[in-house]
Amino acid sequence: MSLSVKSPRSLRCLWRGWRGLSSQGGVMNVFDRSMKRRQKQWASSLLDSDKYDYLRDEVGSRLADRVYDVSRTFPLALDVGCGKSHIAEHLSKDIVERLFLTDISDSSLRNRKKCEMPTQCVLADEEFLPFKENTFDLALSSLSLHWINDLPGALRQIHQVLKPDGVFIGAMVGGETLYELRCSLQLAELEREGGFAPHISPYTAVTDLGNLLGRAGFNMLTVDIDEVQVHYPGMLEVMRDLQGMGESNCAWNRKSLLHRDTILAAAAIYKEMYGNEDGSVPATFQILYMIGWKPHESQAKPAKRGSANVSFADLSKISKFPTDPQKS
Repeated sequence: MSLSVKSPRSLRCLWRGWRGLSSQGGVMNVFDRSMKRRQKQWASSLLDSDKYDYLRDEVGSRLADRVYDVSRTFPLALDVGCGKSHIAEHLSKDIVERLFLTDISDSSLRNRKKCEMPTQCVLADEEFLPFKENTFDLALSSLSLHWINDLPGALRQIHQVLKPDGVFIGAMVGGETLYELRCSLQLAELEREGGFAPHISPYTAVTDLGNLLGRAGFNMLTVDIDEVQVHYPGMLEVMRDLQGMGESNCAWNRKSLLHRDTILAAAAIYKEMYGNEDGSVPATFQILYMIGWKPHESQAKPAKRGSANVSFADLSKISKFPTDPQKS
């Protein structure tokens, strides 16, 4: 198995998923949160659970790099949906002096990785943060928010617990994640069963992320994308590692049973459509990174509309230099 960064543009899935399968009281109800908690509990309790941490560790390292890009020290920080604390191990106490870790899985918190700064663990759902307003200088989240039913509400809560001029730096998987697996399963089910069901969780599109952050109250937004491509011996190894990561599908409309012949057909399709020359197959994870600041009067503000004293029409004159009569 190997990990690399790529931007493949092969055949995408027939259905990418959407976060509006059902709604109660205006809040999307896509995921079974109790099922996701059980999945994370099981994955973190594995004796060899560390061997499935490669993606979270890689994304946690890249997210930590973005924290270092902010030239300040954060007295108090919060990691929302920390898992086994895959960000903190890449941070120093000179940057983050104290860190609160929250997750829905107590097993993940018990098996957290070591870090330099003092930490405090809080068993809490990402959708219901048990903190007062204006508490933290920095909020972090890595590969957790894609399992949230009320993502706009969760972002608003993160905004509330931040102090003015506090910053939120997060990472979540995007809509193109695991398109190879999704397409292969769909084509195999169409062939063997005459129809297909969603086996891959619906993810947030990058085009929606800036709007969600803005609606939550953040400003000075930054959104960028990475594509991390991991190579496996075959499709079954992809599915095994997803289970070991605690990333199995927990959507309410998931199909509980996948027939053996459909799995074998999907594995063959996967290798035929996406396989490498060495016999391995790729799995693509689209990672969306986001940065948003809680407003404060000290932050830079755009000039008022109509305050410009230079016309765009004058820009054409920049390239016109006066002729020196002595050289003519």
